[in-house]
Amino acid sequence: MPLPIINSIASWVLKQRIHQIELFLKYPNEVQEELLMNLIRSSENTVLGKQYDFPSVKTYHTFQERVPVSHYEDLEPLIERTRKGEQNVFWNQSIKWFAKSSGTTNAKSKFIPVSNEALEDCHYKGSKDLLCMYLNNNENSQLFTGKSLRLGGSKQLYEDNNTFFGDLSAILIDNMPFWAEFSSTPSSKTSLMSEWETKLLAIVNETKIENVTSFAGVPSWMMVLLNKLLEETKKENLFEIWPNLEVYFHGGVNFDPYREQYKKILPKDTFKYYEIYNASEGFFAIQDLNNSNDLLLMLDYGIFYEFIPMDTFGLPNQKIIRLAEVELHKNYAVVITTNSGLWRYLIGDTVRFTSLNPYRIRVTGRTKHHINVFGEELMVENTDMAIAKACQMTKTEVVDYTVAPVFMNGKEKGAHEWLIEFKKQPEDIIQFGQILDEAIQSLNSDYEAKRYNNMTLNQLKINVARENLFYDWLKKKDKLGGQNKVPRLSNSREYLEVLLEMQ
Repeated sequence: MPLPIINSIASWVLKQRIHQIELFLKYPNEVQEELLMNLIRSSENTVLGKQYDFPSVKTYHTFQERVPVSHYEDLEPLIERTRKGEQNVFWNQSIKWFAKSSGTTNAKSKFIPVSNEALEDCHYKGSKDLLCMYLNNNENSQLFTGKSLRLGGSKQLYEDNNTFFGDLSAILIDNMPFWAEFSSTPSSKTSLMSEWETKLLAIVNETKIENVTSFAGVPSWMMVLLNKLLEETKKENLFEIWPNLEVYFHGGVNFDPYREQYKKILPKDTFKYYEIYNASEGFFAIQDLNNSNDLLLMLDYGIFYEFIPMDTFGLPNQKIIRLAEVELHKNYAVVITTNSGLWRYLIGDTVRFTSLNPYRIRVTGRTKHHINVFGEELMVENTDMAIAKACQMTKTEVVDYTVAPVFMNGKEKGAHEWLIEFKKQPEDIIQFGQILDEAIQSLNSDYEAKRYNNMTLNQLKINVARENLFYDWLKKKDKLGGQNKVPRLSNSREYLEVLLEMQ
């Protein structure tokens, strides 16, 4: 069948989903309430369902009173029982897949349950909806006349008591429908290679001869791959390799610090960028408009959402609200109940709502990755936007960065200490620091108040990192590639001190 016909058929099929999306756009809170009750009814006879007497739970308020908010450590005993072969523990359907995830804040591995429902009704549905929205917004797209270059953190799957664990991307690839394999590059075999540097060359060799029309992956690692590709092919920009490129689907980290670097290797105003918000625990939100930074919260993926206002997070008066009660422009910690049996699970991300009709969000950081030592409530979103502005104004490029507090010592005031690895260094690092400091003040009024006349905080301090410092640190921790990322902000000096020793 000719490629243009395949493109037309695929576009038509995917766009049929628009009508279902319109349903939850029209009745968002009703869809969420019904979804919660379905999850509860499904799990009445599980170990957890009996523990909390799910048959008698008829309202959200009863659910809220009876089921506590949980961290991974709270659910771990139940998850371990399932990993050893016991079923019907926290979900009524058999669970054999576990996404292994350690994150950046905890060396101990987490095994996030992934049910068949979550694979079909959440992860794959999210991927299809991303394409649906992109195609709906771009009628002349020729996406399916070529292939999508995917860059995951895939390693092989491991079997244990007839259950399997590995990176989420490995689980998704292993269960991928045939049409997705046909329309993707590199091959599953190459995608599942475990050694990052060998895999990088294999991907370059395999993809440079393909007709790639889109690519998908975390911006920091994708940039490493694309720079390697340009180096190997001796080309100036990506359109010289793939003339039909039209969109980059990205997620995992804030895109702002990388935007200018991508524009340099993708020098076409018509090229599109589409952001997603997903994790091992689920697929949560999708950019639904061209040229937007806002993500539509997807409400019919088997995930019920609750939110904790960050100004009460971890305090005795901590407040937990459902979607209908959220307010614009406030930071919230995200709590999810899912069709994989995660009940009121705190995933560790923070978001703020930019629209309530429909519900659109921006990811602002991590509950553990912020600095609030001096009452400044600095979020990753603030620092990412500020560093992007400083780079733009000084024509510099940043590879990665991390920030830690300088604690008060006697009469000495506190400060924030930065460690920044530049791809292209500023001519005047002091000027760069001043621009960065002023940009943060313009974005965060609490930081601005603490910086006023150096009242609490002195001006930030910048250390210039040696080349490949962050890469070497991740390599030492066996965290190259995929979803692994450098912790941007920390309330302690733990990461910064280790990195400074490696300078």
